[in-house]
Amino acid sequence: MKKQFLLVAVIAMAILTSCKSVPSPEQVKVNPSPMAVVGDKVNVDITGTFPEKKFAKKGVLTVTPVLKCGDQEILGEPVTYVGEKAKENGTVVKCKEGGAYKQHATFPYNGAMDKNTKLFLRFEAKNGKKAVEIPEQLVAEGLNATSKMVKAEDNKAQITPDKFQRVIQQTQEADILFLIQQANLRNSETSSQQMKDLQAAIQEANANERKAIHSLEVAGYASPDGAQDLNAKLAKNRQDVSQKFLAKDLKKNKIDQNIESNITAEDWDGFKAALENSNIQDKDLVLRVLSMYSDPEERETQIKNIAAAYKNIAEEILPALRRSRLILTTDLIGKSDDEITEFAKNDPAALNVEELLYAATLTNDRAEKIRIYKKATEQFPNDFRGFNNLGMVYMQEGNVVEARRCFQSALQIEPNNPDVNYNAGVAAMADGDLKKAEEHLGKAAGTQANLKAAMGTLYTMKGDYKQARSAYGQSATNNAAVQQILNEDYAGAKKTLDAVAEPNATTAYLKAVVGARTNAKADVLSNLKNAVAQDSSLKAKAANDVEFAKFAEDAEFAAIVK
Repeated sequence: MKKQFLLVAVIAMAILTSCKSVPSPEQVKVNPSPMAVVGDKVNVDITGTFPEKKFAKKGVLTVTPVLKCGDQEILGEPVTYVGEKAKENGTVVKCKEGGAYKQHATFPYNGAMDKNTKLFLRFEAKNGKKAVEIPEQLVAEGLNATSKMVKAEDNKAQITPDKFQRVIQQTQEADILFLIQQANLRNSETSSQQMKDLQAAIQEANANERKAIHSLEVAGYASPDGAQDLNAKLAKNRQDVSQKFLAKDLKKNKIDQNIESNITAEDWDGFKAALENSNIQDKDLVLRVLSMYSDPEERETQIKNIAAAYKNIAEEILPALRRSRLILTTDLIGKSDDEITEFAKNDPAALNVEELLYAATLTNDRAEKIRIYKKATEQFPNDFRGFNNLGMVYMQEGNVVEARRCFQSALQIEPNNPDVNYNAGVAAMADGDLKKAEEHLGKAAGTQANLKAAMGTLYTMKGDYKQARSAYGQSATNNAAVQQILNEDYAGAKKTLDAVAEPNATTAYLKAVVGARTNAKADVLSNLKNAVAQDSSLKAKAANDVEFAKFAEDAEFAAIVK
C-alpha cells in the first residue's frame, strides 16, 4: 500500500513539474565552425533542441544572436519560440514532444573581428506574465578571415603604352617616265621637281646627324602591253640607265651609298591601281577581266577586245607605267634615352607626348614617374594615357583615392577604353566599391590578359567562390590560391603558391595556412617564419588567426609569433 502511494506521488510531482519552465536550447551547434567571413558578411546557422516536457505551454522565448569582439556587440535578427497555449506569435514548441531550434544569423564584417570573436545567444523569456531570467550562452569562438587575404591591389594595373619609336622610317619617291618601247633618259624627266626634291632629300639625310639613309632603290617597270620578252628587256634597261644616273649624282655629292635594284616586266599591279582610280568607261569590266584571267597574254587580248575602254587605257593609263621608280628610305633618329631623361627633368615642354610618356618608363623611381606623368597630363590634357598611367603608379603606391581620381579623368576622355576600365575596376575593388568594380570590369571584357584574375578577385570578394574558381583558371597568384583554400583544394593552392612569379610575405603566409589545414606542422612553421621575416606585422595576425588555433600552445609557433 505504501509503495503504491509513493508511485502516485512521483507521478503527481512529474505532472506538476513538467512543462513549467522556459528552457534555453540544448546541444547547440554552429555552422560553420569556426565562423567565417564570406564576402563582407559573417553568416552562421545555429541549431539545437528543446527537450521533451520542459517548454511551458504559455512560455515565450526570444533568442538573439550576439557577435562580440572586445567592447563591440553586433546583434543578429531575433527569433521567437512559444508554447502551444501562448498568445504571442512565434514558432510553436509542444510541451510533450519538445522541438528543434534553428536560426540563421548574418553580421556585417569589420577588421576588428579578426581577434577574439565570440558568438553568444541572448535570451528574453517569460512564462505567462512572469519574466524568466536565462543567462547568455556562448556557442562559438573564433572567426576565420582568410577570405580577406584577397587583395585587389595584387591585380596589376594596366599601363597604356607610349608609341615612341627611336627610329622612324620615311619614304620619298620620284618617277622617271619613258616613251613607249624606249629606255632613253630625257632631260625633262631627270630635271623634274620630283627628282630635284629626291636629290635634296638624299643630301639632307646624308648630312643630318638625326637622319640616315636606310636604303636607296631603283625599280624598272614596263607597261603590260606588248610582248613579255620585250617588256622584260625594257624594264631592265630603264632600271640600268636610272641607276647609272643616280650613282653619278651620288658620286658628285660624295655620298657613299649602295643602290638596290629590281624590275617588274609587266606592271599589272600598277595597271590595276591606276585603273581603279580612273574614270575610264567600262573600267569595272576591265577589272573583271583581270580577276578572271591570270595569263598575261590572255589578259591583254581580252582587254583589247573592249575597244572603247582600251583606247582610253592606252592614252591615260599605260604611259605612266613606262617608268623607273627611285625610292629613298630614310631613318629619322630620335632622341637618346639620356637626352629624353634630361629633357624630362629640366625642359619637359621640349618633348612630344610619346617622348614624355616614354620618359616615365626610363626610371624605377615612382616619385619621378608621378612627376613625369603629371607633366604629361598638364601638357597634353586631352590624351587619356597620362591620366591612366599616373593612376597606375598611384595604385602601386597604395594611394587608391588618387588612383580612382586619375582613372575617372582618363574615362572622361576615353569612356570605353578597356585598359582604363580595367584599372578603374581594380581601384574600385581596392576601395570596397564592388558594384562599381563590376561595372568597369564589364567594359574591359575580352581585352585584358589580367581580366580573368581580376574577375576572380571580384567574385571572391563577393563570396561567390564557385565563380571565382572558374574565373581564375590557371592563374598563379596569391589571390587565386586564397580561392583554392576557400574551396578546400589544398593541393591546388600549394601548386599555385609554388608558381607565384614574385612570391612575398603573403605567399609564405598562405603556404602556412595550407600547412595548417593539412596538418603539416613543418610547413606551418617554416613558411610562417619566412612570412614574418618579410613582414613583422604578420606576427600579430598569425597569433590571433583561427587557422593556427591548434598550434597556439606549440612552443615553436609561439616563438615565431612572439
